[in-house]
Amino acid sequence: MIGLRDKEIEARLERLAQQTGRSKSHYVRQALQEFLEDREDYLLGLARLEDGGRRLSLEDAEKELNDLES
Repeated sequence: MIGLRDKEIEARLERLAQQTGRSKSHYVRQALQEFLEDREDYLLGLARLEDGGRRLSLEDAEKELNDLES
């Protein structure tokens, strides 16, 4: 388990674990996984913006997807 230095976060995590019957480790693992996925997506998006590749508006992307499904 990761040691938490913030007593308020530790108390909230403890309370959540007790209320749900899940371990504190479960919630730390889940939060870390979500953070890493979000951060990786962000960095991938940033890299794509920097490489100067093709960009589509949401409307154009939806149109192309609809055309593929037809």
